[in-house]
Amino acid sequence: MIEREIQVQTPDGSMTTFEYHPEDGGPYPIVLYLMDAPSIRPALKDMAARMASAGYYVLMPFLYYRQSPYREFGASDEDMHLRRELMAGVTREGIVPDAQALLAHAATSDKADLAAKIGAVGFCMSGPLVMALAQTMGERVGAIASVHGAWVVTDQADSPHTQLDNISAEVYFAWADNDPTATEEEMHIMDKALSDAGVNYRIDFMEGAIHGFAPSGERYHREASEKHWDRVLDLFTRNLN
Repeated sequence: MIEREIQVQTPDGSMTTFEYHPEDGGPYPIVLYLMDAPSIRPALKDMAARMASAGYYVLMPFLYYRQSPYREFGASDEDMHLRRELMAGVTREGIVPDAQALLAHAATSDKADLAAKIGAVGFCMSGPLVMALAQTMGERVGAIASVHGAWVVTDQADSPHTQLDNISAEVYFAWADNDPTATEEEMHIMDKALSDAGVNYRIDFMEGAIHGFAPSGERYHREASEKHWDRVLDLFTRNLN
């Protein structure tokens, strides 16, 4: 497995990104792997490497790059406060040029399959981001997964669940239990919106698995995490390969 830390140039600056792909063979379909609020850390790097080992060219960008140099965050009050400030700078509008810059970098690698549709996985705050990619880059995006995605249904006019008209990708949600950022009631709202829009989708409600269940850590839920892996790998096999 090849893992490299690289710098990807975007219209807003240099974005630290982690690149993963198998050492031999290829080219491989591109997967954009979008971090959760705690930022890129060993748990997410392990997950990105696992995805790549299944036969994908994976790019995982540091989405706080507009406001901060790359760093890992701890659990101190200071770090928690800083993370909340940085999250405000991560937007659905901003992820589109970021993704375009990532794809431009991928075009320089013989390990990336430029002819295949791309996939995207978003955790926590990145759930709305992968939905934005599917909505605005429909010609490129073949499948997306929102894993314990946050704020995918809001009371705002531009809520992600109201912007589904251009989605041709297959969509998967791994919905956490007892999640204040994405409640069970909001899951039913999303379910109806996707159905009404004619989107090809699946929602798994992960009973007993709280927000943050997928990466290793204090909230890790093995059964739910492995279920999301089965679903996402199957999703990508059907839509990207």
